[in-house]
Amino acid sequence: QVQLVESGGGLVQAGGSLRLSCAASVSTFRSYAMGWFRQAPGKEREFVAAINWSGGRTYYTDSVKGRFTISRDNAENSLYMEMNSLKPEDTAVYYCAAASRLSYSTSSREADYDYWGQGTQVTVSS
Repeated sequence: QVQLVESGGGLVQAGGSLRLSCAASVSTFRSYAMGWFRQAPGKEREFVAAINWSGGRTYYTDSVKGRFTISRDNAENSLYMEMNSLKPEDTAVYYCAAASRLSYSTSSREADYDYWGQGTQVTVSS
């Protein structure tokens, strides 16, 4: 069983930055592709970014390209997302997720991810 714990959320003004972290409690972390998703109030959860096992392949939804950067540290069993130039529409609960059936590739599909964290709130004020 994989446990994922997100941190780093908070309240920030538009144009500001935050760095989200996700700690994984599994020694085989390096074998999982990882992703970040978010859910805004009253909306369905949506894909944000994904990364393969090595970090050599990343994938972003169009709305965050050039502003968000996903990365991982396999030695620390951790996933990160640097978020810059934040906008009010980025306000959401952010979830990290692990895909046990993916390693070399990435995915934007929720169904490809087996394990989910509890989420961390990001609020961007205008």
